Amino acid sequence: MKGSYREVPEFSIPSKENSFLKSSENHYLYEDLYIFTGELKRIKNESGWKDDDLILILAHSSDQLVLLIAAAFLLEIPILPLHPESTDREIQLVLETIKPVAVYTDQQRDLDVFRELPRIEFGKSVQQDFIVETELSFGNPEGYAGCFLTSGSTGKPKIVPIKRRQVLFSADSSARNFRPAPNHYWLLCLPLNHAGGINVIYRSLLYGSAVYLSSGFDAETIQNLLNENKKFEAASMVPTMLEKLLEAKFFRLQFNFKGLLIGGGPISQNLINRALTRGIPIVTSYGMTETCAQIAANPMLRSGGMYIPKQSVGMVFHPNEVEIRDENENKLPLNEQGQIWLRGPQIFDGYTDEELNRTVFDADGWFNTGDYGHLNRKKQLFIESRRTDLIITGGENVNPAEIEELLKSIPEITDAAVFGIPDKIWGQQVTAFYTTETEGISSQYLKSELSKHVQSFKIPKEFIRADAIPRNTMQKIIRNELSGLYQKLRRNT
Repeated sequence: MKGSYREVPEFSIPSKENSFLKSSENHYLYEDLYIFTGELKRIKNESGWKDDDLILILAHSSDQLVLLIAAAFLLEIPILPLHPESTDREIQLVLETIKPVAVYTDQQRDLDVFRELPRIEFGKSVQQDFIVETELSFGNPEGYAGCFLTSGSTGKPKIVPIKRRQVLFSADSSARNFRPAPNHYWLLCLPLNHAGGINVIYRSLLYGSAVYLSSGFDAETIQNLLNENKKFEAASMVPTMLEKLLEAKFFRLQFNFKGLLIGGGPISQNLINRALTRGIPIVTSYGMTETCAQIAANPMLRSGGMYIPKQSVGMVFHPNEVEIRDENENKLPLNEQGQIWLRGPQIFDGYTDEELNRTVFDADGWFNTGDYGHLNRKKQLFIESRRTDLIITGGENVNPAEIEELLKSIPEITDAAVFGIPDKIWGQQVTAFYTTETEGISSQYLKSELSKHVQSFKIPKEFIRADAIPRNTMQKIIRNELSGLYQKLRRNT
């Protein structure tokens, strides 16, 4: 961390009598969480883990996974959560850099790592001695909460170490907009390999409120929960999910609902207006894995306070700082568009790959997000475009370079370019151009080949044969020409 942040936010260990986790099948108090934490502590001690040893998580959302993530934070055990549908190739790429001491998984894999690493297993009913709250703390701000993956500019994912400091500042900032009360729920329907989903657990734990786990997104079920149950006071979603909720013409939120946090990609003005028309207190946000989720937010429909335009994501949370710079890293005046640079306690200290850090940090600790935007005269942030190469579909990040590399590894394909086109439901739809000298290549064949290497959301929905891929003299894809080429080819078909 470049700089000193002495006043780290402080939080209290929740009372054991309060509700911690609810799902369609089970209900856990904080007492149950502390008992579970005692079992994890026993496993750590008996296994001889060191304080900075990290555990790998490859599992679908479940009550036990929520308990594990919360217990690991209480015990200062770093986690490495991977998407449960990660392919063997994707897992191996990560494990070339990170060496966990154990794995928690609900899967059987024929990988060496799963034969070599001990598995973390819990009994159906943990009968360990109760850990009293005084044995636990939210201290050690410079310790690690875990390592999280985000898409890189090459096929290899970027690994983002997240410190506990970032979690504490992020939770404190989020509480300024809304904070569920004890025994009230924050709906969790996001995947638990992303910072957005895991932060619901962290914030609920720090606030002493409760998580309601929906292991999947069923629009009708969630509509009923949020409309009828007064214990629901918050939810985190991506724009795709809100779009599906609004398909029900009479969907409303119960009167005491505090905030519906929307992140994971751009949200259209049309979707914002439709939500506000129904009185839904959406909070649009801006953030990324490197900032431990949201670092700016616009709480719409909140009474009083400063007016924030709907197009803005609000002000960057204090004490974090923001600057807009040109391509030469010169600070730009207000209302001029440029690259968004951030600095502060919510910003990570650097990727595991030191080569990357030399290109994204300056000498004063400012981080170049790669996104473009501007600040108005009130220092409210407006996002013009996210990282130019990144495709965000349904809240998931897709690195086009990774898919291009895999497409070109198919013998029949001579060149490829992958990009996103606007999509009302998903935000962007992954689309691919390819060149070939072979006739009769089907989209189904290409999808089948890609499915051997990557998760389903990364596979293009549409494959289009082109005469050539636009490239510059350095043979880099001219990505700003792909959309125009797509429209041209569409008109000619």
